[in-house]
Amino acid sequence: MNLILLGAPGAGKGTQAELLTKQLSIPAISTGNMLREAMANGSDLGQKVKKFMDEGSLVPDDVILDIVAERVAQADCTDGYILDGMPRTLPQAEALDSRNIKIDHVISIEVDDALIENRMTGRRVCSKCGASYHVIANPPKAEGICDQCQSSLMIRKDDTPDTVRHRLQVYHQQTEVLKDYYAKCGKLRIIDGNQSIEDANRKILEAIGAKV
Repeated sequence: MNLILLGAPGAGKGTQAELLTKQLSIPAISTGNMLREAMANGSDLGQKVKKFMDEGSLVPDDVILDIVAERVAQADCTDGYILDGMPRTLPQAEALDSRNIKIDHVISIEVDDALIENRMTGRRVCSKCGASYHVIANPPKAEGICDQCQSSLMIRKDDTPDTVRHRLQVYHQQTEVLKDYYAKCGKLRIIDGNQSIEDANRKILEAIGAKV
């Protein structure tokens, strides 16, 4: 089962991706993590990514798509995968289709903007593996320490109120058009993200017809 997770920054995509990875036994593929991995392994694509990032430039869509295609072709994706953070724009979605990267369901996690602002002030992210927590809704077992790799948790610079509002504005302008695109394909599944993590997760599993 190949899934895409859509949702505004702070909507809970990372948290749900972690749960679904365990429940469905398929990997969650984060664009940010892929870019870092590509640079770390020193591949030709990784060197391209490093060049763009060293110059302070955005990594072009075609390079990101090459990395996605390379990643989903790996053995651990044979039974499916979850794309988190990709696609972000309509051209990226169209490019995935043109490359025959098959998607079964697109899950859009819908959360009120005001709630997202409150959520993101309490968000903490692992400095090493990128696992996401929240001081109230999803706290780590030990304060300030990642459950998975025991590295320290940090507050992201882009979780300040002004930055959050700007990111939400960009999301609504660019990424929400993807909902119309995937709705026309019959693949869109709308999930209320204002409810608890557990309830939202159960609704996702029901929406994609998964039995765990």
